Amino acid sequence: MKSLLVTLGQLLFSLFMYAIGTIFFALALIPGMMLIHKAWIYAQGLQGFLKYFLIGGSFAATYFLFGFSLIALIGAVRVLFGLRLREGNYPIFSWGALNWALCGGLQLLISFTFIDFILLTPFANLLLRLLGAKLGKNVQINSKFIADASLLEIGDNTVIGGAATIICHAVERGKLKLRKVKIGNNVTVGLNAVILPGCEIGDNAVIGASAVLLKGTKVEPRAVYFGVPAQAIRPHHKEEAENA
Repeated sequence: MKSLLVTLGQLLFSLFMYAIGTIFFALALIPGMMLIHKAWIYAQGLQGFLKYFLIGGSFAATYFLFGFSLIALIGAVRVLFGLRLREGNYPIFSWGALNWALCGGLQLLISFTFIDFILLTPFANLLLRLLGAKLGKNVQINSKFIADASLLEIGDNTVIGGAATIICHAVERGKLKLRKVKIGNNVTVGLNAVILPGCEIGDNAVIGASAVLLKGTKVEPRAVYFGVPAQAIRPHHKEEAENA
């Protein structure tokens, strides 16, 4: 009986998110549809290549208008309704877990449709800030696998490499556990690295490609971590001694 209720709850929530996604997509498509309508009318007075180029161009531009409209819409809704994650342990069937699922679902609307076009641009930083992340200056982000943005803090001049994964949640023994991830200044997170909940990375540290930082790992400033699980291969105090 309990498993049936769990399945039913998951089904109802999925249908709810599909409905929310439909509404968000419809609203985000309005500017582009208006552009297509105007271009179609104007194109009737043209011939040949120019006609089809104008119509095709309006469809192409609609995709980008859709993406940026969706970012603005989701950011506005998150701020308006105060959707923000807080550290703690929550039962799977609780308001805290529901809030987490809703925040994650809204972020996925962008991750599955548009985010690839904004990586390594200021728009990626804008998106994460709208989702609640705290980012410093000149942060470079080349990954769409960043979850739980409102629990993420990144300092100045930090680089998040391609396909790196940063998550601030874990589900264990029927509990949703939310923990902040804090990344300092001038940090490099390598290609395909994985950073799990509760990790703290000090300034000028390097997390190597494909390294996996286990939950709650504390990386000291200037340390270099590689491997699975990630371990320090150059402790910070050794480098400081070499530079003395």
